[in-house]
Amino acid sequence: MKDIPRIYFYVAAMATLVVFSSSAYVIDEKEQVIITEFGKPVGEPINQSPDPAKNEAGLHFKKPFIQKVNRIEKRILGWDGHSAEMPTRDKLYITVDNFARWRIADPIKYFESLRDERSALSRLDDAIGGATRSIIAKHELIEVIRSDKERKSVPSNILDANSKIGVLAPIKFGRHVMDQEILAAAKPKAELWGIELIDVRFKRINYKAGVIQKIYDRMESERKQIAARYVSEGEGEAEKIKGRTEKELLQIQSEAYRKEQEIKGKADAEATEIYAKAYNSSDKAPAFYQFLKTLETYQKTMSSDTTVIFTTNSDLFRLMKHLDPEK
Repeated sequence: MKDIPRIYFYVAAMATLVVFSSSAYVIDEKEQVIITEFGKPVGEPINQSPDPAKNEAGLHFKKPFIQKVNRIEKRILGWDGHSAEMPTRDKLYITVDNFARWRIADPIKYFESLRDERSALSRLDDAIGGATRSIIAKHELIEVIRSDKERKSVPSNILDANSKIGVLAPIKFGRHVMDQEILAAAKPKAELWGIELIDVRFKRINYKAGVIQKIYDRMESERKQIAARYVSEGEGEAEKIKGRTEKELLQIQSEAYRKEQEIKGKADAEATEIYAKAYNSSDKAPAFYQFLKTLETYQKTMSSDTTVIFTTNSDLFRLMKHLDPEK
């Protein structure tokens, strides 16, 4: 009988412990809590504010047994979409893979419409995927693959005035603007589920095999035309250089020939002057000059095996008969 109060004490202690464990709960700083009673939210979410000064993390209490703690992530979460094929405005199919960042802004609305993160990701697949298809279909391929509007075209000095080689289609937006368009289109849908869509970005854009070949063929064709233009201009410049070279060569040759003739004429004049002085230096100089010239003629016209027939009154035969010019 003496042990009965002790048993009551232990039972009361156990009951108190059970009630306390059922009513007490701890909230972490990175989560927010919704208390539900028979499946319906009761009161305001706890630790909802992102302001550190309003942090409600720590020990809290609820009604035991009839109330339930529903923990919801407070941090920024990621959404990674699946790769999907979609057409651009110019009917070229590409594979788009994008990602997003989101957070639970309205825990009550989120809890009532989605309940868990798996359902939220499924709904974001539909919202962001649909917005991506819609935006991609409104833009040309060049708008999707370019991150911004700035790009360099082929230098205009190698193109004809009417040539279309290297002429780039104008870019009005670029991929960064399309990111914002997708975000703006999907954000209102996410707000219906209590989700704040923070950012949407393209992660990867791939071409289909047929599109890649078309792009390569176009690039190859344009580069070949540009190369042909370079070759044509190079050949034209080479002909100009060759023409200038030939002209300069003719000028050099003409100037050299002129100087040669001047030197030759001057030398002939000096030689004639020397001959004239030598010819008139004495009375016998003319006869001696004539004698030397005659000997030179013999040397040039006759050799050891030459047979010559002269008449008796020939000037050449005259020196062979005697050296006296008077005889």
